[in-house]
Amino acid sequence: MPLERFIPFRKRDVATLCENLLARDTTNFRIFSTLLVNRIHYQYHEQLEALKNSYSYFDPNKDTRELQPADERLRKQNQKAFSKGFASLLDAANFEKVTDEDLAAALSEESLFKVRLAVCFDDFDDVVFYRRGESVKTETVRTFFGLRKKEVSFTNYDKVAVYITFKDEAYFKEKGQKVLTFKPGSTIVKLFQNVPKADLEMLFPNSEVKMRPLDKLIISASAAIGGTVVLVTKLGASLLLVASFIAFWLGFKDDEVELTKQSLITFGIGMGVFGSFIFKEWTKFKNRKIRFMKALSDNLYFKNLDNNAGVFHTLIDAAEEEDCKEALLAYTFLLKCREVSVEGGAAFCAVRAEREIAAGGMTLATLDSAIETYFLEEHNCALDFDVTDAIDKLVAMDLVEQNGDIFAARALNDAVKILDDYWDNIYQPV
Repeated sequence: MPLERFIPFRKRDVATLCENLLARDTTNFRIFSTLLVNRIHYQYHEQLEALKNSYSYFDPNKDTRELQPADERLRKQNQKAFSKGFASLLDAANFEKVTDEDLAAALSEESLFKVRLAVCFDDFDDVVFYRRGESVKTETVRTFFGLRKKEVSFTNYDKVAVYITFKDEAYFKEKGQKVLTFKPGSTIVKLFQNVPKADLEMLFPNSEVKMRPLDKLIISASAAIGGTVVLVTKLGASLLLVASFIAFWLGFKDDEVELTKQSLITFGIGMGVFGSFIFKEWTKFKNRKIRFMKALSDNLYFKNLDNNAGVFHTLIDAAEEEDCKEALLAYTFLLKCREVSVEGGAAFCAVRAEREIAAGGMTLATLDSAIETYFLEEHNCALDFDVTDAIDKLVAMDLVEQNGDIFAARALNDAVKILDDYWDNIYQPV
């Protein structure tokens, strides 16, 4: 199973880890951490506003009015901008896109809660799934009417984000689908937790519960046995009477059939029993389907985290957390590297080449390996640290200098001054 870019520790805990690694000048480092976190937060606030503005043109839950109605060209333009921004946000939050192959495999696997779902993909213009946190879990399921227990291993996604755009109203009118639970042409965004890979189809908004072959067999067998019993014990006399009438009308029998009060009562009782049997079997079928739908709704109720515009706030916070953790770790390890180069330190220098030690920095590969090794050895946590994203941000903020392929952290006092100057000049008049 591939390693995740997600760092499974809180931002505050990562800052504490970084303080402990430096082991001195903690006051200055806390000031640096606060300024760095606030700067990243400000950048994500701008991204949040951009997403909200572009999504407002096709938000199915909006309660505000537009000053001027948007034409189709503007709506499509904003939808494209939103799609691009949303994908960028998910990447920053260390979500991975679920490939078409993985999605197809998931739809073909048997559901863990034994419900068969059908999805009409023609209803959508765009469908994209993202996931974060992939693990293998084990669950006990019951088989053979609950008489047997079996351990089942399955792939589980800790978080799943869904982005779906419906086709326009003309498509559904042509299809003849009058009752809709969604707004044609709208885009829905949802966030779920703890979703088995085999159950991804339950996250589609138009999924319908279908009977599995086993369920159809059970219902059919029950109906056949019950029907035979009814025919033999309750409808025998009525069927003989009907058969006699048919034979007389077709000329196969010369004796006229005499209708008596008793025979009519017998026939009426037989038809009533038959109608009651049909209603009972139909009710059993509907109740079984209702139980499946309840199982589906119960699962979705506890797995749903957020919907539509609310998802932005959750994901913005997640992306901001990941960026802060990555930037803090990359800067701390480079700063530690700088101090070791000055003071000497065989343990830390062992991972670097001589030219890196001389320059007081690391290459991307060395930094990446040092952070991943630290988490694996010190915290038993295997991860794929996103070193490129972290360094790009630090270089853009002028907190890290680049010399060829070697990156070196600026001194902590200098870094604090650079971040402080940024806030002092952020609202300077043009």
